[in-house]
Amino acid sequence: MRSFSRLPLPGFALAMALLSAACHKPDSAPAAPSAQAVSVAEAQMQPMRRSVSAAGPVAAWEEMQLGVELNGLRVTRLLVDVGQTVQKGELLLELDHRGLDSDLAQAAAALRQAEAGAELARLKYTRGQSLVEGHYISATALDELRAARIQAEAQLGTARAVRDAAALRRSYAELRAPDAGVISRRLVQPGQVVGAGSELLRLIRQGRLEWRADLPEAQLAQVQVGQTVVLDGSGVIGRVRAVSPGVDSTTRTGTAYVDLPEPGPVQPGTYVQGRIRIGQGQTLVIPTAAVVHRDGHAYAFRLGESQRVQQVRIDIGSTQGDVVEIRSGLKAGDSVVSAGAGFLADGDLVRPVPAAGNSP
Repeated sequence: MRSFSRLPLPGFALAMALLSAACHKPDSAPAAPSAQAVSVAEAQMQPMRRSVSAAGPVAAWEEMQLGVELNGLRVTRLLVDVGQTVQKGELLLELDHRGLDSDLAQAAAALRQAEAGAELARLKYTRGQSLVEGHYISATALDELRAARIQAEAQLGTARAVRDAAALRRSYAELRAPDAGVISRRLVQPGQVVGAGSELLRLIRQGRLEWRADLPEAQLAQVQVGQTVVLDGSGVIGRVRAVSPGVDSTTRTGTAYVDLPEPGPVQPGTYVQGRIRIGQGQTLVIPTAAVVHRDGHAYAFRLGESQRVQQVRIDIGSTQGDVVEIRSGLKAGDSVVSAGAGFLADGDLVRPVPAAGNSP
């Protein structure tokens, strides 16, 4: 066999051309777009407990500001502190009452004197009645005895009123709890001279707290007295006590007042979120995994023709278990991507694969 180097030039060129043609492969056809494997679920109607989400502060049901009615007296005893539970009528603080005790003693002595004078006047009048019957005294003298009796009884009433007023002022030297509750604030120290009407202590009446939920007018109309409320994070259960009859003209919101019988870890002044359970009914739901949040909105990928998906903006409601309420954007029977939706874009080609528990 002759080598290529010994071939004439035209033959050598022909051989190289044949070799190049044999080594050259035709261009491959364009690859078909790959389909992503996803799980698909169907939007369907099912019974669901419906709720309204809201936020608002926790406050005292009734917070009572306590003070005294006497001016310029010094606090001699302070018996409570912040956080202490007190009972109705329990002594909270005491003022210097030595001057008041003296006034009360004088009023009591004057009352006893008036009682003695009234008793003597009654005896004289009774005796005068028997004497006038025997014509020992004149009718005029009996009238004078009657007038003296009436005057003594009036003096007795005045003395009794003065004694009662002194006793009342003496009671003002003791500040007692008007109801059971918890001391939430203390603004006084022992030895401090206080003024009438100034706030000294603050009491959360009966220790009861409430959650004041701010709601837009559309949701406020769905809230009714007696509905159950769950505070997020703490699991505290409450009940709607009252609903504001109207909404604020500026913010267009109203307030639902929720009693918290057992507030647990919730403290007054905290701002919390919660859910008001407004009832149960047939609701359109999809799996929570089918919801994709982008740009501050919620979306779902609905399976369309030719196995391509369509990105649909949806309005979601409350969540229960592994399903979420759909208020708008889908209808019953729509197929949505329930697994792998976060990697899709509008118009992507997908390949549905079976998955266990892929429907609500």
